[in-house]
Amino acid sequence: MTTTAILITGTSSGIGRATALRLAARPDLTVYATARRPETLAPLAGAGARTLALDVTDEESMAAAVKTVEAEHGSVGVLVNNAGYGAYGTVEETDLAEVRRQFETNVFGLARLTQLALPGMRAAGHGRIVNVGSMGGRLVFPVAGYYHASKYAVEALTDALRFEAAPFGIKVSLVEPGLIRTAFGGTAARTLAGSAAAAGPYTRLNDVMDQQMARSFESRTLSAPPEAVAEVIERAATGARPRTRYVITPAARLLVQIRRLFGAGVFDAYLRRQFRAAV
Repeated sequence: MTTTAILITGTSSGIGRATALRLAARPDLTVYATARRPETLAPLAGAGARTLALDVTDEESMAAAVKTVEAEHGSVGVLVNNAGYGAYGTVEETDLAEVRRQFETNVFGLARLTQLALPGMRAAGHGRIVNVGSMGGRLVFPVAGYYHASKYAVEALTDALRFEAAPFGIKVSLVEPGLIRTAFGGTAARTLAGSAAAAGPYTRLNDVMDQQMARSFESRTLSAPPEAVAEVIERAATGARPRTRYVITPAARLLVQIRRLFGAGVFDAYLRRQFRAAV
């Protein structure tokens, strides 16, 4: 039986792992689960996925992964650009070296892997690209400006690519999760703690943000498990008529609509209320 090859980045945990597990259960798909450290992928191999080393900040590993898939299937049938993380800190205090590292993973790695997969997709006359963005590409919270900037960039690249790739039979979708119960919150909290001086000008704001993140990620009302995102990625990757955007979690959809319909003034008022202990 001919199967569609799906290449997924960042599958060692969280959304990527949940997606690989879900798609590996389908007999019509061959899932290539990837991570910087392939030894972390043993559970996915046991579930039927093929595992590859792939670091989206390393040109050689990206090219090798795409060549492996193309050698076995002719082209990458579906590329799921999932790898990414959130480094938090204020605009003034965050080390720009950390900002560059974040953009290398969240933006440039996504862009380069897409460039590598597209020629094979064009030659085949079909393909799917699913970019995992964030509600953070549609609105901004304080102390996360650089992370949001990376996700705004993913929004722009995805919108451009959707039009550019369409004549070649390639469909492009953007998945925009809200708060998902993964290691993301812990990474954000660690980078926030290390981004500022202990008694700097933004200490109170950083403390309030840390508290807000902890409460929000623990809330079953505001957040969702990674399996909720995996289900949507499956629809984008395999559905007959994939949507251009999928916003995930009711709270995320509400916030995106508030920002879109009522503008910056109302959203800033909402933020002042949320962070009133710091302003």
